[in-house]
Amino acid sequence: MKAKVKTIAGQPSWIIASNTVELALTQKAGHLAPVTFYRDGAKAIQPYHITPWQYEKPAPNIDPSEKVLEVLRGDFLCFPFCGGKIGNVQVGGHGQPSFDPWTLASVEKVGTKTVLNATMKMSAPKGKVTKMLALVDGHNVVYNTHTLEGFTGRFPISHHATLRMPEEQFTVNVSTSPFALGETFPVDTNVPAAGTYSSTLYGQKFKALDKVPTLFKNPATADLTAYPRMGYCDIIGVFHKPKGGLPAWTAAVYTKEGFLWFSLKDPAVLPCMNLWAESRGRWNSPWCGRNNCLGLEDGVSYMATGIDYAVSPNSASKLGIPTFATLSPKKPTAIHYIQGVLKTPKGFDRVAKADFTNGAVTFTSDSGKKATAAVNWEFLFSGQV
Repeated sequence: MKAKVKTIAGQPSWIIASNTVELALTQKAGHLAPVTFYRDGAKAIQPYHITPWQYEKPAPNIDPSEKVLEVLRGDFLCFPFCGGKIGNVQVGGHGQPSFDPWTLASVEKVGTKTVLNATMKMSAPKGKVTKMLALVDGHNVVYNTHTLEGFTGRFPISHHATLRMPEEQFTVNVSTSPFALGETFPVDTNVPAAGTYSSTLYGQKFKALDKVPTLFKNPATADLTAYPRMGYCDIIGVFHKPKGGLPAWTAAVYTKEGFLWFSLKDPAVLPCMNLWAESRGRWNSPWCGRNNCLGLEDGVSYMATGIDYAVSPNSASKLGIPTFATLSPKKPTAIHYIQGVLKTPKGFDRVAKADFTNGAVTFTSDSGKKATAAVNWEFLFSGQV
């Protein structure tokens, strides 16, 4: 079976579809977007962000740490997450998988499943990555596995799900399963001289997303559950611990549009959720005050700090929460991940809890409304779609 190829927002992309979902994967950098959920209904939903400069010519001699910006959209693999030094080689940005070309290995449809596999041979670090994306008829879900083979060393690794934000402030409500640690970015990201404006106070711990320490005396804390928060670029992290073989989750409820986006993960494999809110808070090029998105980035990392912070003792590792993956050429490492969309009833405001039953997850809102998604969440632990 062949994948269709279509150029979308300047990037040639492979296209696969089920009866409910169509996805595009860029050939360069392997970014997942757009993804159309509920394509079989009257109102299709596309939750992922595509940056506004895609038709512009990249700056000459762009630094490797910025190469990811040429494609930046949707979700993609960051390995190593936020770069760092590997031996004598400085790896920039979000690593080679986030900006170099991938090779299509196969596309097949077996029964109700449609599966795409793409590969990349990496040079820093050395090894092979296989990206598997699967769609199941009737499920408004994308199943994803990255298999890492031949690598040696300790690395932070992350997904980088990036959602589009509406223009109206505070109309998207974010929540996540109970976490063991919340922390603002360890380095000051409020650097007006460099064109970046943040609202959070760096190096602070917090217990709830609606009470995050700010740079200001009044208010001293901010509610970082409601987006967009125009004018700021903030990065914070929350860390989950394993919970009885059940997934950890993150959800973003679009209150005016009547749907929620969700991610599911094995918290023993991807314990960190790095939240990057960029709502016209950056003014250097190519941002130029025009980008409005929300990154909900599940990984094994110490937020978005790179190799050195991740492998050194830090607040999360001192609690027994891993902030890097140890890779060995003797055994492949498989990272399973789920993202999906679910239409919500009127009055569904913010996810308060998630209940998992066989082949389904039910989200309950603060207001008591419920919405259930068909999803094989057991895939996170078995690897079987």
